[in-house]
Amino acid sequence: MTTADHAATARRNVEPPPAQASLGAGVVVVDGTGRVLLGLDRSGVWELPGGKVEPGESIEAAVVRELAEETTLVAGAADVEVLGLVLDAVTSARLTRMTVATVVRVFDGVPAAAEPEKIERWEWTEPDRLPEALFLPSAQVLRMWRPELPLPDGPFHRYAMGRLPE
Repeated sequence: MTTADHAATARRNVEPPPAQASLGAGVVVVDGTGRVLLGLDRSGVWELPGGKVEPGESIEAAVVRELAEETTLVAGAADVEVLGLVLDAVTSARLTRMTVATVVRVFDGVPAAAEPEKIERWEWTEPDRLPEALFLPSAQVLRMWRPELPLPDGPFHRYAMGRLPE
C-alpha cells in the first residue's frame, strides 16, 4: 500500500458520511408496581422520557443522561435493558429516525419536570390505562416492551434484540 493509500484509508475512517439517520432512545421506566412513567408534553400529548444519542455516547449512557435531564431520576448504565430498534418509515424523506427501545426498572429519586418548558408533569400510569393522546414513537417503544398492549400501529419497522445463550 502506498503512502497515499494509507492517507486515504485513515481519512475515510475518521470522516463521517453525510447524515442519513438520527439515533435516539425511548425509555420505559417501570416502578415497583409495574406502572410506567409518562410525561405530559406542553402540546397535550403524553410521551416516554428519552432523546438523542450524542456522538461517541453509548445507548446506556444516553438513557441515563436523558433520564436525569428530563425527570431527575438517577439510574446506572447497568440498569438499562435494550429491547430493540424501531425505525420510523415516514417522518422524513431525507432522514431515518431510529429509536432504541429501552427499559429501566432500577432507579433512585422521584420524577420531577426538570424541563418545564417541554414537559408539564410526569405521572406513573398503569400499562392497561395508557392515554389515547400518546406520542406515536413512544407508543412504538411501549409495543416493543409489551407487544400485547392495545396501541396504535404505524409506519414503523420493529427489530427485537435477541439474547445470546449463557
